[in-house]
Amino acid sequence: MLTCEICGEEIMLEEDMKTHLLISHLENDMHCPLCSLSGVSYNELCFHISSAHPEHTASSDCSAGTNTGGIERGKPQTSQSCSIGCSSAAAGEATSSGSSSVSKDSLQPEHNHGFMLTPDRRALTHVETVPITSTTLSSKTKPECVRSWSDADAGTISEHNKAKQKRLSSPEKEKLFSCPMCALVCSSCFILQEHVELHLQEQCSAEGSGLEVFSSAVTSPSASSLSGEKRFECPMCSVNCSSSFSLQEHVELHLDAGAAASPGSDLKLARKLQQEEEQRRREEESQQEREEFKKLQRQFGLDGSGGYRRQMEKTMEKDVARGRMAPAEFHCKRAEMMESLASGVDDYRTRTQGLVRALYEYYQTECRDCVHVWLSTDTDHFSSSAGDKGWGCGYRNLQMLLSSLHRIETYDPFLQEKEVPSIPQVQCMIEEAWKRGLDPQGASHFNQKLQGTRAWIGATEIYSLFTSLGISARIIDFHKPTGPGDTHPRLFDWVKEYFCQSSRSSRLPPRLIQTSLPPLYLQHQGHSRTVVGLEQKKNGSLCLLLFDPGSSPSDTRKLLSRDNISRAIRHIRKFPSSLKQKQFQVVAVQGVLSTEDKQISILNSRTLRAERIP
Repeated sequence: MLTCEICGEEIMLEEDMKTHLLISHLENDMHCPLCSLSGVSYNELCFHISSAHPEHTASSDCSAGTNTGGIERGKPQTSQSCSIGCSSAAAGEATSSGSSSVSKDSLQPEHNHGFMLTPDRRALTHVETVPITSTTLSSKTKPECVRSWSDADAGTISEHNKAKQKRLSSPEKEKLFSCPMCALVCSSCFILQEHVELHLQEQCSAEGSGLEVFSSAVTSPSASSLSGEKRFECPMCSVNCSSSFSLQEHVELHLDAGAAASPGSDLKLARKLQQEEEQRRREEESQQEREEFKKLQRQFGLDGSGGYRRQMEKTMEKDVARGRMAPAEFHCKRAEMMESLASGVDDYRTRTQGLVRALYEYYQTECRDCVHVWLSTDTDHFSSSAGDKGWGCGYRNLQMLLSSLHRIETYDPFLQEKEVPSIPQVQCMIEEAWKRGLDPQGASHFNQKLQGTRAWIGATEIYSLFTSLGISARIIDFHKPTGPGDTHPRLFDWVKEYFCQSSRSSRLPPRLIQTSLPPLYLQHQGHSRTVVGLEQKKNGSLCLLLFDPGSSPSDTRKLLSRDNISRAIRHIRKFPSSLKQKQFQVVAVQGVLSTEDKQISILNSRTLRAERIP
């Protein structure tokens, strides 16, 4: 088994070794270190150096002496003189005597501080300088195959034609080397290589350790190349190149593409990512808004899930399914409900009468700690039913107001119905008020429709209905707390002034007064109640008497019992500490409207404004 000393490849036969040396290391891989000549054999390169660059060979001591290989014993040589001198000596021996026992590898010093041309590379490498003597050269042992090849190759130089010898012996003009990364032009390849290395170091510091790997790969071949595979792997992708020049050109394409992409493409990428993030955020916000809007629609009965009738039917169907109601009773109650809806009059199943009269009798004999008590006119209490539970408090408070107005001669002629209307009928009456031009903003909020829905109504809808009937009403807005602990003492003072207007002529009002005034509609966030009276204690504190639609008919009827009224009245008393909502609105009825005043009120309702206190 024979081993090539140049690349280390193992070959079985001597003839194959000769062919390997001739093809792999002599014919195509030789380059002149002083000019751009390439593609010649080793002997032709030596002949070219001695002929085309005589000034370099003349300055070398190698060609003048008689030492073996042209190197003086014990003298350290520079890289350039050593490489060129040894090559010249080898070329002279090959052409004159025809016997050359020193191979190409033995002419290369093992350690040389400078740049040296090596057979297996197309670039100049930097090695270390050590003293080289003839003893060192003679001590190298060469395989027999190399010596036999040198003898055979010595005569081949005479067979080259004169045209090729002329090309080898004619020096070329001074070669200029241009930097592939900038506009610099150098006359020396060594200076150019140092200049390019500076470029690579700058790119390494800017782009990271990846380019440092690339710099080492460009300046020196990989380990696999030195072992004979002659493959150069790109550090930036998986491409393998056959030479270092091809690798350098390939990597420069990477760098050009990276330079073209930076920094403009990075800025575009950052903007694109920011736009995508903003679009995703807007979509999430829109989705959250839609979900919250649907929750509000369900909460305020605008989700199209049906109104009073549909909710009543579902409740009775659930009672039948649970065994709480017989099927026959279900059909009877459903028929009664349909009859009530057709007539537009409430079925009065949740109505409780005579409560104000019972309160008047109670205050005559009990509650001696009150200095003054004011009560409204007689008012019926309406509780929420299965058809409007959870959303019908506004309608039920309106029914309480209408029940009191029917008992007052001033307002009774202006009421369309002689009986208290049902909730679907109240919805129809509010829609008619919108059609006459009242509160267009509120109508737009409900999409001009209340019938068949479970929409909540508030102070503005009550005001619109009374105005459409020709009844004068006011909206007073207590928009912020006026006392300690988020209380509203100004609200209690205003209610007192409202009830005291009926007894202003009297210098000393009696302790108990039942006025002919209708009750007050009291609205706050999420609920509404009806104010039917006011207490003033001996210490000067005030207490409201409220009818709550959320109270069941059974609890409300306890006020009619003399035995239970003292306990039941606690549920309708509300002190300032019990009303701590941020905002309250009061609707007060205060007379009737003439035809002109009604038209003015309709025009003013286009921008409906409440009286703000404070």
